[in-house]
Amino acid sequence: QVQLAESGGGLVQAGASLRLSCQASGRTGGSYAMGWFRQAPGKEREFVAVISWSGASTDYADSVKGRFTISRDNAKRTVYLQMNSLKPEDTAVYSCAAAISGASWYTPRLDYHYTYWGQGTQVTVSS
Repeated sequence: QVQLAESGGGLVQAGASLRLSCQASGRTGGSYAMGWFRQAPGKEREFVAVISWSGASTDYADSVKGRFTISRDNAKRTVYLQMNSLKPEDTAVYSCAAAISGASWYTPRLDYHYTYWGQGTQVTVSS
């Protein structure tokens, strides 16, 4: 089992930045692509960003491309989501997830590819 714990959420004004962290623990010896998803009240969960286990490949939702950056530090078993130029529409609960991966380029967008999920951290952006 892999446990994921997010941190770094909060209340900020539009235009501000936040950095979310996702700490993995447990059986982290395998290779996992790591993704960030978000869910706003009354809306479906949506893909935000993903990074392959090697860190060589990333993918972003169009709504965050150019503003958000995903990265990982495998030695620290931590994945980050740097969020800049935040907008009120970015308000959501942000969750990280791990997908078992055999390929260094694997970057799934669909949530059913992910095996492990964190509890989420709230991000609120005021206008």
